[in-house]
Amino acid sequence: MDISRKKPSYPLTPALRQYLRDYDREAPLPVLYADLLRYTGSFPLRDRAGRDTLWETVFFEPQAMLELSQGLAQVYALLKTGGDLSFTEHLIADRIDYCHFGNSHPFRIRIVNQLNDNYDYFYVKQADASRLYGLELEHLLSPNSMNFLVSGDTLIEEHIAGIPGDDFIRLRLTSATTLPINQVRIAKEFVKFNERCFVRLLGDMRAYNYVIDVTPDFEDEQYRVRAIDFDQQSYDGRRIMYQPRFFADNAVVVDLCARLLNPETVRQYQTEERTLMARRARAERHRLKALLDVMRRHELAPAGKVDQLKAALNRYHHSSAFEKCDSMGDLVRQHLWVTLGAGAKPV
Repeated sequence: MDISRKKPSYPLTPALRQYLRDYDREAPLPVLYADLLRYTGSFPLRDRAGRDTLWETVFFEPQAMLELSQGLAQVYALLKTGGDLSFTEHLIADRIDYCHFGNSHPFRIRIVNQLNDNYDYFYVKQADASRLYGLELEHLLSPNSMNFLVSGDTLIEEHIAGIPGDDFIRLRLTSATTLPINQVRIAKEFVKFNERCFVRLLGDMRAYNYVIDVTPDFEDEQYRVRAIDFDQQSYDGRRIMYQPRFFADNAVVVDLCARLLNPETVRQYQTEERTLMARRARAERHRLKALLDVMRRHELAPAGKVDQLKAALNRYHHSSAFEKCDSMGDLVRQHLWVTLGAGAKPV
């Protein structure tokens, strides 16, 4: 499947900013995205095997880096400890990476605890309305809590830990390895992930846009597939853009599902995931309604893409339920109702 053009960034509306304030997603920050653009040089960042990661490590003048490090430690405290700065004297930002690839041109910050050399990451990005809606829908409808903050045009995101999907496929599914792997559980989780993306219309889940979270269990391993890129939340007009199984770099996993799961089992896993999503939608119905009310009034794609997706969803569901939808927010709301049932409809 071809994605020929880069998605434009959509600005935040006053209504969206009010929603973010209402649900504690907005905070004043000591360091903004524009501050990190003042780096003086960079060099390519390579992985342990020497391959280009598409990130580059940037550096600053010594005094500027000292001030940035202090400010970024405070940002980390806002994200992790609700603004308790008593821990920041032990924290430093020892590396800042920048990525030209992708819509948000993110900076990745490595924060190190000097008492034990443990480190963590977070991201500083340009705030894009599509991504914010994607993050909130993930938080409300998936099994994953999303931790992020917004200030002006700056978005701060917590790091999502896991093995990048393309690395997992290359190293654990298609190459000789002695590492234990439960292929049936991987197939099951990919079916569920595909279902989550389609129900809430999250697009472009190519293998490098999700990670595999591996958890050791008492007898085996458990897996969860987690999206890490939310820029393509309900933007494209093609239905298959919202179903990861149609992307070529997911073909190995799709073949695994076809080989190990029969149609009845696939339907079971799809139903399980939709049931869980419906329960989450009911539990968060007031917040979900507030989000979708804002989203429905926000232009998040050209009118032609809205009409294209509207027609595609009507054909797929053998329905005319989407005919009156005038925006991508309308389509997301209607699709949640159609796929999850009336019990999950935002009131």
